Amino acid sequence: MSESLSTVCVQGGYRPGNGEPRQVPIYQSTTWKFDTSEHMGRLFDLEEAGYFYTRLQNPTNDAVAAKIAELEGGAAAMLTSSGQAANFFAVFNIAGAGDHVVASSAIYGGTYNLFAHTMRRMGVEFTFVAPDCPDAELEAAFRPTTKAVFGETVANPALAVLDIERFAKAAHAHGVPLIVDNTFPTPVNCRPIEWGADIVTHSTTKYMDGHGASVGGAVVDAGRFDWNAHADKFPGLTQPDESYHGVVYTERFGLAGAFITKATTQLMRDLGSIQAPQNAYLVNLGLESLHVRMAQHNKNGLALAEHLAAHPKVAWVRYPGLPGDAQHELAKKYLPNGASGVVSFGVAGGRAAAETFMANLKLAQIATHVADARTCVLHPAASTHRQMNDEELAAAGIAPDLVRLSCGIEATEDLLADVDQALAAV
Repeated sequence: MSESLSTVCVQGGYRPGNGEPRQVPIYQSTTWKFDTSEHMGRLFDLEEAGYFYTRLQNPTNDAVAAKIAELEGGAAAMLTSSGQAANFFAVFNIAGAGDHVVASSAIYGGTYNLFAHTMRRMGVEFTFVAPDCPDAELEAAFRPTTKAVFGETVANPALAVLDIERFAKAAHAHGVPLIVDNTFPTPVNCRPIEWGADIVTHSTTKYMDGHGASVGGAVVDAGRFDWNAHADKFPGLTQPDESYHGVVYTERFGLAGAFITKATTQLMRDLGSIQAPQNAYLVNLGLESLHVRMAQHNKNGLALAEHLAAHPKVAWVRYPGLPGDAQHELAKKYLPNGASGVVSFGVAGGRAAAETFMANLKLAQIATHVADARTCVLHPAASTHRQMNDEELAAAGIAPDLVRLSCGIEATEDLLADVDQALAAV
């Protein structure tokens, strides 16, 4: 039976049997007991499914990962300790020293830093292109060593909308997968796999949790990229893994399971960026109301964007759902249900005026968080993106006066009134 997204939010990933817990149990255990070493050996050899150590797999995490995979229309998923870990795992699972990745320049500052600096020190090179760059520029960014293309469905905080079909077409023409960070839209607003993406990542810390209670990430594999057709590009998936008993992931687990199994048995084994079962439990509680919350986030985001666009003390507004916005046509295509609750804008008077505005907000709180049930506000150039120079900020679409306001699920009229009284102080 095909189920709606709303039903999957509530019941996906875990269906209890007779006499079993109605809620996903928290398996707060590092290890599992076995009667024989032979049984454990079969698990270590990946010959049998099961659990033996939580760093690799845990039933709580697996249930929540299965729900996220179902929401995204993917074949398999894994949870990580953060969204940063999810993006790192998604890329590093197929790209190592000497390899290259094409990435959109309009991405979260932490992700940019991970790619441009940390992973570069590991030998992985990145070429950044504007999401609206000409086709010729996108094509020229590829190299013989390119292993993936990366972008964000809606960039944080530039709010540029990725033309997923276009980037997927370019990636596939070069025999590599498209990885899309879908944190801001969530599957409620966009399912990138339906538009050609091969791997989807999330910071579950944001809308999926939705309450600022747990840090986490997720990686979802569509299960349809043909690694075998490009076996020379992806030997880690198509040739024996000597660190794991010579298993060939595509042979043992097929296209639907190869990518996530490799990420678990190699990267999670060695790097240990596991999401705690307690955090996975909290994410699941958030997922159960995701479809309801996103409707209010979307409503508040559009109402705020429209209100700010008409305000004399606001220099500019960026919100993909706003008619006339430069991203509006792409938003109509990829985000028909709404463009989330995040609005970026500039207060007339520049950085100083922006700081005055933020200091006078009462309902909205200054916080590094975003995509939360409570409205929060941030000045990215002075905080989350402060590691970028002016040129890098410009490439990421971040003006020095940019204020990012993440609308919560409060009453719309209260949110607008708070913004008005804060602007009155400017």
